[in-house]
Amino acid sequence: MSDCNSTDFTNPSTFILLGISGLEAAHVWISIPFCMIYAIAILGNFIIVFIVKMETSLHAPMYYFLCMLAITDLVLSTSVLPKMLSIFWFNSREINFSACLTQMYFILSFFMIESGILVAMAFDRYVAICDPLRHSTTLTNPVVAKISLAVVLRGIMLILPTPFLARRWPYCRTKIIPNTYCEHITVVKLACTDIRLSNYYSLSVAFLVIGLDVLFIAMSYTQILRAIFSLPKGRPPQDIWDLWLPPLCHLSLLHPTSLCRLLSRFLPHSEL
Repeated sequence: MSDCNSTDFTNPSTFILLGISGLEAAHVWISIPFCMIYAIAILGNFIIVFIVKMETSLHAPMYYFLCMLAITDLVLSTSVLPKMLSIFWFNSREINFSACLTQMYFILSFFMIESGILVAMAFDRYVAICDPLRHSTTLTNPVVAKISLAVVLRGIMLILPTPFLARRWPYCRTKIIPNTYCEHITVVKLACTDIRLSNYYSLSVAFLVIGLDVLFIAMSYTQILRAIFSLPKGRPPQDIWDLWLPPLCHLSLLHPTSLCRLLSRFLPHSEL
């Protein structure tokens, strides 16, 4: 417990996002690659959704999940980068307390939705490669819709307690967040009370849900690899790459980004 008086136990009206500590003078230059990444993310993801919508031959489960992944990436990027760029360009460091919690919620919930979509894509590729004769009857449009709804509801409901727990904590230490966005751990550490309940819940969700997702994805692609290597030599390799290459590209692009995001929390002087 903190030594603060109970009368000080209030929620601040605003927080101050510090940005990248020690590199304030270079914020304008640092903003250039982030701005380019954001522009590419918006353009690229809109192109993906547009092409899948217009091309009827792409109206298949894998491409539906790909569209969901594109939309999720758009939401995640828009949750973080506009405020980050306003810090870099206009020194606009203040963020409303409710807006901070909302940003935290969107980042966490859509990160979990993204993980669920990757599980759905792994399942789709598993059925397409390991049991191709049943793929069209197993992953029908209603089934894909139910899977998509379950993935979205899981992300929304499991993360919902997080901002409510963060809102109930008293904050009487500082309003400064040493980051470019409202990260959950960084925000709750500013509370002057016992936050173990919040920590236990977030760690449980991270290890149980995300851990199980990673395990399921690993098992699915292991079975896919076994199926590929056990195919007759006469099977055209192009058929395999048509099924295997798209999800492989998604994993190679998304998982290094997520890994870098995780590792950045343990690197000294890293506040991205």
